[in-house]
Amino acid sequence: MATLKVGSIGEYIREQRKQAKISVRQLAQAAGVSNPYLSQIERGLRKPSADILQQIAKGLRISAEALYVQAGILEDRDSDSDVRPAIVADPHISERQKQVLIDIYESFRKENAAHEGDDPRTTEDDQHETGDRT
Repeated sequence: MATLKVGSIGEYIREQRKQAKISVRQLAQAAGVSNPYLSQIERGLRKPSADILQQIAKGLRISAEALYVQAGILEDRDSDSDVRPAIVADPHISERQKQVLIDIYESFRKENAAHEGDDPRTTEDDQHETGDRT
């Protein structure tokens, strides 16, 4: 299991909370944790469990997976691609926008994986346009 990066996860949670424009108290209430405990997590004084990270993610309306990756609990499953880390690292888009982009990206990857072996230059739309239904 990967080592928990306590300081960085706290900083990450704080940054996401600030981007969401909610207070520590509001996030603590939404996540079902105490205000002092959340403050200690943000300052890197406490190690949040996976369950607590999930509750915080719910309060921030971001994916728990994003927090698990940031905390070092979960490996980024797209390590062969720089797309996901680039989206997550972009400070100019909101967490909601990041999650939507990641979801769209993942859906494209799944669709392409389902069609592996097909000619990548020929899409279903191309076939409809040309009338080719091979």
